[in-house]
Amino acid sequence: MRHSHRVRIGPIGFRIGSDWRSPIDQLRDLYCDYPAPEGGVPDFTVRLFAQRPWRRVLRPAVMIGGDYVLPEAAPLPLAQGLLAAEMGMNLQTALGQRRFLLLHASAVERDGQALLMTGESGAGKSTLAALLAAQGWRLMGDEFALIDLADGRVHAFPRLISLKNRAIDVMTATAPQARYGPLLAGTPKGDIRHMVPDARAIAAMDTPARPALLLFPTYGHAADQRPVGMGEVFVRLTQSSTNYTVLGEVGFAALTRLVQAVPAFAIDYPDTDAALAAVEALWAAR
Repeated sequence: MRHSHRVRIGPIGFRIGSDWRSPIDQLRDLYCDYPAPEGGVPDFTVRLFAQRPWRRVLRPAVMIGGDYVLPEAAPLPLAQGLLAAEMGMNLQTALGQRRFLLLHASAVERDGQALLMTGESGAGKSTLAALLAAQGWRLMGDEFALIDLADGRVHAFPRLISLKNRAIDVMTATAPQARYGPLLAGTPKGDIRHMVPDARAIAAMDTPARPALLLFPTYGHAADQRPVGMGEVFVRLTQSSTNYTVLGEVGFAALTRLVQAVPAFAIDYPDTDAALAAVEALWAAR
């Protein structure tokens, strides 16, 4: 790769290489406060490349590759190269990580204990995590929660927070002092803008937390909440994990331990104020 950058996010190191300078410059700027991989050796490599040499210049289209690939993945325009890099890191983590049980979830921490939020795309888990961080919680991650296979603790993975559509205006109004990446309009998921986690999240990203509460949020409904039984929680989490199956017995043990130890609730909310109130009430009552 002609241009590259190395970065460590929590326990995972990446090398991102690109045929173009602009995605790497954006990554280097937004991840400027993050360390390099330990010993300089990354866990995963991401490649952003042109499928044909002439596509580097004429209507440049970014293919996503690396240690693990999805052959059917469509290229992105160069203007969305930062998104391609973030998707590449997601892909390597989702398909290659074996040290932790991965849950597609956001995570925040308070007083050494972690709140996990998981649900379908559009449920608002990234926005809620960012809003809670703005209110003093420590952001641990908005894409993956890393569950230790040995002791069940949550390890931080504070990537850039991916804000989508209406969440962009919500967070820029709530946290105008935060650092943001460029607005990426018209992506496959709509408009996206990345938010840099605050200094506290980055400084404490090597500090794990004990899971204390699990929420399944759903946006766009009247405020409501209900406890979720262990059987339902187990099934939902197997569906939200990208590596549960390949981990085998140790994955089953880690997930079982989490389900048995942590209370879980489904919350419906019509707006962010209702969601934050529900989170704080359930956290206080856990």
